[in-house]
This record gives sequence, C-alpha cells and structure tokens, in this order.
Amino acid sequence: MSFGDSNNPYGQQPPQDRPGYPKQAPQGVPPQYGYPQQAAPQYGYPQQLPQPAPYGAHPVPGMPGGMPELAHWGLRVGADLLDTLIVLGPMYALGFVDLVTAADPDTAEPGVFFIVGLVYAVAMGFFQLFKEGSSGQSIGKKALGISLRREADGRTCGFGLAFVRKLAHILDSLPCHIGWLWPLWDPKKQTFADKVCSTVVIRVPKG
Repeated sequence: MSFGDSNNPYGQQPPQDRPGYPKQAPQGVPPQYGYPQQAAPQYGYPQQLPQPAPYGAHPVPGMPGGMPELAHWGLRVGADLLDTLIVLGPMYALGFVDLVTAADPDTAEPGVFFIVGLVYAVAMGFFQLFKEGSSGQSIGKKALGISLRREADGRTCGFGLAFVRKLAHILDSLPCHIGWLWPLWDPKKQTFADKVCSTVVIRVPKG
C-alpha cells in the first residue's frame, strides 16, 4: 500500500514553509525567480553623520537655555587690561628696582630683578593661555564674568586654539587697530582674531 504521492515512495511530505519566516531560495536557484532576497547587513559608518549643533542649541553650563549673552566691548577691554597688568606689571616693577639700585641709572643694564620679572611674565603668560583654553577664562575674564568659547558649539577652545587666537590679534592691530574696535558694531561682538578662529566671548556668572 502506498500513501501520499505515488512519485514519493517513502510517503514523506515536502517541507512546508514555517509561518512568519520568508521563503528562502533553494540551493542553486537565483533569488530573482520569485524568492525574496535577504538584505545584506550594513557595515561601516552610517549613511549620514550627525552634524554639530549650532551655537546656542545647548546651554552653556551656568547659563540659562538659549543663546548666551555676548560680552560687550567694555568688559572685554577691562579683562584684557587686567590680564596685561597681571602679566607685565611685576616685570616692570622689578625692572624699576634694578634701575633705582644701579650706580648710574643712565647707563644701567637689565639686572637680576628684571630677569626674574621676565621669567615670571613668560610663565604667567602661558598659564593665562592654559586657563583661557581649558576653562574659557583667564584671571581677568574670570574677575569680570566673561568667557571665551567656540562659536560652533559653545565649548572651550583648548590651549592650541587659544594660542593661535592670541597670535591672530596681530590682525586686529595692523589696520590702524580697527580690529580691536570691531566688537562695538559687530553683531557677534567679534574681533578679527575671533572671526579667524571662530570664537566668541560670552557673559557667565562670576565665581
């Protein structure tokens, strides 16, 4: 006695597709003949990389949400004057000590005190750049409640960019020092150095 298909002597039924699973192409049969082709797994980078958020999309720590308030020209000048006094003041004071203690002030040359003051000025200048790059605030900026930030995302700029920005201040001085006055009418209150380095100076709480 035979059961099932007469061409199937063992009575075995052909395999049925399991519900919920797509049909798989039999071995040797190209996928275009009525069988769905499985999508190959995707590797590598996503098709669209995330873009940096525009400045002001994320609040700066210590500031309310939205665009932080930009520092006006007077605050920036005051902070720069204070920083200059901190860096160069002791050097000139010690140089004056050398001058008044010299036997002949008219022919006096830089002495030990001036050398000490010069070493102090160089060390303090680099310390100020480090603080400005890492926290956004030099001593003068911290005292007046302003901070240097990247224009794109509001983050601190790091020592390297802070150093480049300091060199770029040469551009502010070349055309009759007009770059230093540019924040008075610029919408972003930027100097030429700020525009070159894509930085802004904002107001932050003191302390």
